[in-house]
Amino acid sequence: MLRTVENFIREQDLIPAGSTVLCAVSGGADSIAMLHVLYRLRDRLGFTLAAAHFNHRLRGAESDRDARFVEQFVQLCCGKHRRTDGRTLPAVPLYLGEGDVAGQARLRGTGVEETARDMRYAFLEQTAREAGADRIATAHTANDNVETILFHLARGSGLRGLGGIPPQRETIVRPLLTTTRQQVEDYLRHQSLPHMEDSSNSSDSYTRNRIRHQVLPVLEDIAPGFAVRLADTAALLRADEEALTAQARELSSQAVQEGGGLSIDAAQIAAAPDPVASRALRLLLGRLWGGDQNCSAIHLNAMLRLCRGTDPSAQVCLPNNTNARRTYQNLMLVPRLGPIPLKEGELPIPGVLDCGPWQISCQEADYTGQSQGPWDFWLDRKPVPSLNIRARRVGDRLTLPGRLGKTVKKWMIEEKIPRFQRDILPVLECRGQVAAVAGLGPGRTFAAQAGKRALHIIVTPVE
Repeated sequence: MLRTVENFIREQDLIPAGSTVLCAVSGGADSIAMLHVLYRLRDRLGFTLAAAHFNHRLRGAESDRDARFVEQFVQLCCGKHRRTDGRTLPAVPLYLGEGDVAGQARLRGTGVEETARDMRYAFLEQTAREAGADRIATAHTANDNVETILFHLARGSGLRGLGGIPPQRETIVRPLLTTTRQQVEDYLRHQSLPHMEDSSNSSDSYTRNRIRHQVLPVLEDIAPGFAVRLADTAALLRADEEALTAQARELSSQAVQEGGGLSIDAAQIAAAPDPVASRALRLLLGRLWGGDQNCSAIHLNAMLRLCRGTDPSAQVCLPNNTNARRTYQNLMLVPRLGPIPLKEGELPIPGVLDCGPWQISCQEADYTGQSQGPWDFWLDRKPVPSLNIRARRVGDRLTLPGRLGKTVKKWMIEEKIPRFQRDILPVLECRGQVAAVAGLGPGRTFAAQAGKRALHIIVTPVE
């Protein structure tokens, strides 16, 4: 087993030389074997080792017994070690923590297993920072991997779930992932190492235990070596998943920040194969949700239909208070906060006005004949003694230079201004007439003339 674990660590580069590894130790067979193996390998692989135990306080006296056992084991079996060259390797420091998992689960309204995992990993991450560790080792074995894959298969899963437990995710490493539970038990017997048994592991009230006790033995009987072969298959599936995710990452990188969210060309998503498109959408949600990519297939498919549909203003409600909107050629992912209302008022000349979702600046200068577009334009100073900012009203009309007059609503539709923006775009009014509309530009009567005194108007969104 020692050689198997060492080879796996080297192949996957799980623990680079110079690393400090925090080993999560529950006191069970798997974690005791992992701690002992890493203790023996630390000099050969050139890393520093620390250990941590978290008492979940779920099993009363049994939980306290496990904590005491881990403390004694680390003291007796992981002390200072003298090398053949006379150098002494330091003892393994142990960090202890505990938490009221059951109480927290009631407060949060979450399951005990989920709460235990969250609290345990929070403790390990905090302890890793205190210990200066850049790796956290957990004792997931090949059997744990198989149980996870079968659990995902039973619930329905894609490649990500069928790929099982990865050897490494960020700072978490799993050195025993290709080691079977039988190999762990054989190692403990050969090394005469004690361990604790968790009484909850014998209960079939947990789904994972039923898979372990009832399903896996049947599969191993039908096809001896099933666990190892399924673990190998999972590695192939993870490679496929990584290849598809790489393509999706390249596609999702085309998104830009806009309107407090993300915007991407819907045609690019629509043209991608479903496996790439759905992963790209998940990555975009992860960017918007601070790394959380947890989104159901139903929502992903709905977003994909938005991209491939013809409705230029369709939208879908997503988790985490988010909307997916089709805005003509783009797909937008934005917080479902509702539009910030437009604040009406007089625009200082010269000066700046914050009107809610927009900032409007006005400067007086001679017009050079160059305009940057409908968000950066010039108005003739002579007929504009003052400007008021307001939202559009029914019946508002605008005649753009060189074009026929239309209602502002028709202009907005023709210029493909998203529906959710139409009621919050600033209308610049002068003496009861529409002088300009942000996003459309100035009216013909108020457009600046080259060489004449003019007002330079710039409208920018407030993020």
